[in-house]
Amino acid sequence: DPIETATAREVQTIPKVGEKAPDFEEIAYLNGEMKKIKLSDYKGKWVVLFFYPLDFTFVCPTEIKGFSSAQKDFEKLGAVVIGASTDSAYSHKAWLQRDLPDVRFPILADTSHKVSIAYGVLKEDAGIANRGTFIIDPNGTLRYAVVSDLGVGRSIKETLRVLQALQTGELCPAEWSPGAKTLGKA
Repeated sequence: DPIETATAREVQTIPKVGEKAPDFEEIAYLNGEMKKIKLSDYKGKWVVLFFYPLDFTFVCPTEIKGFSSAQKDFEKLGAVVIGASTDSAYSHKAWLQRDLPDVRFPILADTSHKVSIAYGVLKEDAGIANRGTFIIDPNGTLRYAVVSDLGVGRSIKETLRVLQALQTGELCPAEWSPGAKTLGKA
């Protein structure tokens, strides 16, 4: 409904860290199938949700390949990776089968823009998502949020580092890396 979407866009804000992450239920492409997934399906796990602008582009496949290469590292940390764009599940299927056949995490088809709006990443003038990275803890609380412009790919290593820092439950100084000393409990 165009009126409902316009109203939702007027209040688009990035969810606040420390608050409940917006739930969603959308069709995703996963391992050759279209499957409905919900954020709440992953309760009890860490979730790394990342938005990218478009299938069949230049920077986006570098990020998806990066997350795919690091998927086992995320899984060792009890985390699942979920990608999302405003493309259709059929576009995801055609693109991933052709160019990225090794991807084994769900890619949401946010054609309604509801999820992009809920996470404050919709670039309204183009109808696509800005690059957004969100880390959600096992209780469904948003613990990390970064949104950037279209032209610069994110660092998957930094996303892993932040996930590991969050999992320590302690204060981690600048440039902290796994195994380094923390500053103690918050």
